[in-house]
Amino acid sequence: MISSPLSPSGRPVKLACRNLWKIYGLPPQEAADVARTGDPAALQRERDGRKPLAAVAGASFDIHEAEIFVLMGLSGSGKSTLLRCLTRLIEPSGGSVTLDGENLLAVGRGRMTELRRKAMGMVFQNFGLLPHLNVLDNVAFPLRVQGIDRTAREARAREMTELVGLEGREAQFPSQLSGGQQQRVGIARSLAAEPEIWFLDEPFSALDPLIRRQMQDEFIRLQKILRKTIVFVTHDVQEAFRLADRIAIMRDGAIVQIGTPAEIALAPANGYIAEFLRDVPLLRVIRAVDVMRPVTGDGQAMPRFTTEDVLEDILPTLLGGAAAVSICDADGNRVGEISAAEMSGFFGSDRAIPA
Repeated sequence: MISSPLSPSGRPVKLACRNLWKIYGLPPQEAADVARTGDPAALQRERDGRKPLAAVAGASFDIHEAEIFVLMGLSGSGKSTLLRCLTRLIEPSGGSVTLDGENLLAVGRGRMTELRRKAMGMVFQNFGLLPHLNVLDNVAFPLRVQGIDRTAREARAREMTELVGLEGREAQFPSQLSGGQQQRVGIARSLAAEPEIWFLDEPFSALDPLIRRQMQDEFIRLQKILRKTIVFVTHDVQEAFRLADRIAIMRDGAIVQIGTPAEIALAPANGYIAEFLRDVPLLRVIRAVDVMRPVTGDGQAMPRFTTEDVLEDILPTLLGGAAAVSICDADGNRVGEISAAEMSGFFGSDRAIPA
């Protein structure tokens, strides 16, 4: 396998997208020319009474190893089309997509099929389970396609079934499962072939709110165990900010802003994004690592929190009389501090800490 290149930050890049376009309503060669030049005038000229549509317009980004990269936007923004272009389920009009340094737009159909079977896991809103197969056989199906023998594929399928919390239901059929359980089968099936990168397109949007929340919890738990590189599509702002390491917000086929949840919440790029995020509760989005300052003194008497704790969890301690709290990494080492005075300044007069 080709080793992953490094981003400017020094983190390994799993997937890189550069100037990616998908244009409908033009012949392929003309669409490729528009993608190469980015000529906006070509998209304004009507053909047969219609203007061409740039469903994806010049998308560029890097996705790091073990990162959850969320594509977010309203219906019709281009997020699902972009995901399908990354996997070549839809052929892009132009640009480049590289996985571990390999240009996916330059490989043949056979190689692309191999990559989808072995390197890519996919989960969609439509569970897509085979109704005549039980849970175990549904999960094992990708391995069956690869020609893996029955004993080996069933052993792997049992591991994945247990991983997603469906142990004991291996013999049941999709019709005997709830919506949440069916989606767990879809997740287990997508993981059976041990994919290097995981693509999920609105996987929880068809579920009831309570089950959706439970599946988000399950997703977070699985990621802590598996550390997959993930591209996750959603139109739900709360879901995006809960799950993402970084978010790309799309509008009319273009990426408007990319950043961590805290970066976007604290500094929206324009009025559209500010309005989009109006109902996002900052206290549940901003983590300690986003606002902590360097340590001062030994801090032994300070209450302790982790870098991943959100401000909603930390503020009661500060409101309870603590002048500051220590922030610790996963090994328990103090790496920062947050003071009550700084929190008041951080939120400003219009977003003051409640008394």
